[in-house]
Amino acid sequence: MRWFGFGFNAFGQICDHEGSRPDASEVKVINPAEIKKHEDKSDCRLTICRIRACWSRRASLHLDDGSGSRVCVAGFGTVPDTDRRCGVSMEESYGCEDAIVGESYLTLAFPDRVECWDLQGNEKTRTWSMEIETHSGHSGPSLNLPLVPGGYIAAKPPLYRPLSPELNAKSLVLGAEHAILLTTTGTVYTWGLGSHGQLGHGGLTPEEEPRAVEALWGMPMSSVATGGWHSGCISDAGDLYVWGWNESGQLGLPSRALRNAKQQSSPHTAPSSHQDAGTSPGEEPEGGKESEDVFISIQAFPALLDVTPCCEVKTISCGSRHTAAVTTTGDLYTWGWGEYGQLGHKTLTSSDEPQRVEFFREQRLRVVDVECGAWNTFAAIAKEETA
Repeated sequence: MRWFGFGFNAFGQICDHEGSRPDASEVKVINPAEIKKHEDKSDCRLTICRIRACWSRRASLHLDDGSGSRVCVAGFGTVPDTDRRCGVSMEESYGCEDAIVGESYLTLAFPDRVECWDLQGNEKTRTWSMEIETHSGHSGPSLNLPLVPGGYIAAKPPLYRPLSPELNAKSLVLGAEHAILLTTTGTVYTWGLGSHGQLGHGGLTPEEEPRAVEALWGMPMSSVATGGWHSGCISDAGDLYVWGWNESGQLGLPSRALRNAKQQSSPHTAPSSHQDAGTSPGEEPEGGKESEDVFISIQAFPALLDVTPCCEVKTISCGSRHTAAVTTTGDLYTWGWGEYGQLGHKTLTSSDEPQRVEFFREQRLRVVDVECGAWNTFAAIAKEETA
């Protein structure tokens, strides 16, 4: 599997730099760049099977032909060199099955244990560990981080936080200040800060305990995703639902900020009447004129987003203020904030409409997975398409 990255690269998370500091032109990678594979001392090439990213780092999970595995960390706190262009291989990660990386901690999941390592200091320190009961005959990853037996791993202390076993959690994702949980039956629960509508309950109040998103009742979901202050999920039927903050168009809904920016760049464009549905849903346009456009600054409950009418959505990932989705046809669509090139359209333009990343179509590459960092995007390619 091949991986490509684009967007914020100030710490070399996407591609390394020849010197100790990147040039200004290398901070923003607007053309998708292939992530280098790791080569160990025995010259054995390791395949990148998964990437996890945060604002300043990228963690790549590598597998070799002998089913061994390890994690390579690139970005802040690592020293890039010409021999290890995919990042620094962490010896303590040998044999791990999954990993997540944050600004402070790296979490590693092994068949028999989970470990959290402090990345802030000069010396790597294991700050928390937990043994896992192993089952004979089990194959494949035993965990789906950040879920661990009985709870989940948070981005800041307390690192381990319990969950009720009655929730029957299947997967869990963490935003800047909120969490989304998907149960084995396809029900979505959210909790945490709700000031930008990111919980999907129709209001802006916080929730201390997991609460089911009632607007999605009766529609089983297959996956969930969350960014800084927005959220999304995909139904079993391949429909995409989004909610939360939309100032940068990260929900794919009309954004006042982006439309105003376009008008300023095109001064001859005639102004139109607008209604901001997110901030004042009951307010009529001035003079009683009929509204031509409805802007959404905050979408406090799930809204159906039609990414493309020709196919279903397979995978979704959210950055701080942008979103990426992979369709069943192998195309990658992105939208939201794009000032670091994280949308992959070879520009620094933001967009409140899903747009296909043409690079992969032009190269006849089929996208199968996507992972968003805060300000960048990583796409996985399975193999070349056949004509």
